[in-house]
Amino acid sequence: MRRIRLVPPICFLLAIVLQVALDRLLPGPEMLDASWRWLGLLLPVPALLLAATAAWALVRRRTTLNPFGTPSRLVTDGPFRYTRNPVYLALACLLLGVATGLGSLAAFLVVPAFARAITAGFIRREEQALSAAFGPAYAEYCRRVGRWL
Repeated sequence: MRRIRLVPPICFLLAIVLQVALDRLLPGPEMLDASWRWLGLLLPVPALLLAATAAWALVRRRTTLNPFGTPSRLVTDGPFRYTRNPVYLALACLLLGVATGLGSLAAFLVVPAFARAITAGFIRREEQALSAAFGPAYAEYCRRVGRWL
């Protein structure tokens, strides 16, 4: 039997499923009134732009987008000037948009859980690979730019 490797897009999709399930199964406190939930439709626009510009910066520098790949260049321009993980930040913002659209506290709680899971499952390993590949240059970059913001 072929084993499915957990990758960030799968984690993201599972987080959306969890948000919807929690919203339906635990209809507890509402964080947003129905009249404000349309704002959830606005968050995907900047999030998708952030992800696209980050992906383009990596492609332009001919380094990997694969979280398990070996980095060939340290990218510090474009959205990487403001966050070391713009693609993951974009995914978290998309989840925030879903939570806003759903409006329930349960859906919002998935966003920080997703950020913690991505940090533990992917970001720390990527940081180790970048540190091994780029040493002091990466350490200096980490001093200037936050992991998420």
